[in-house]
Amino acid sequence: MTEPKRVLFVCLGNICRSPIAEAVFLHLVKQRKLEDKWIADSAATGSWHTGSLPDKRALSTLKKHNIPYNNTARQVHRDDFIEYDYIFGMDEHNQQDLEEEARRVKNPKAKIMLLGEMCPEDDVTIRDPYYDSGSKGFEECYEKCLKCCTAFLDKYS
Repeated sequence: MTEPKRVLFVCLGNICRSPIAEAVFLHLVKQRKLEDKWIADSAATGSWHTGSLPDKRALSTLKKHNIPYNNTARQVHRDDFIEYDYIFGMDEHNQQDLEEEARRVKNPKAKIMLLGEMCPEDDVTIRDPYYDSGSKGFEECYEKCLKCCTAFLDKYS
């Protein structure tokens, strides 16, 4: 049996976009009965929210779509670039930070990409909804993550 592929979703604080992407991805994997083929996690480029649950609006959006989530925020570490096959940033700043960190790792394995690249007909940035006053930005983030994770699994499964 082949080893499962490993995917890491990364945003600035790991409390909005990357947990939504992780939860959506794992939900799709379960729906497709691919649990033995994929492992996923999420992380942050910054350390501000380490150990925290996702933003309540992110959790509310996931709950609305019947997607469970119980992970806490963590920061990217150098081993991630060796352990993961794919690391997805949510925007260009995340991607730049990831590429800079990867240069400090001997023999990194991970392919660093933007999750939005899976849906190139759209803007490749998954916008940070943190500063939105309501839930609209979180719903937009969910929809884009769903579309891009679906496209990724369609291409690589």
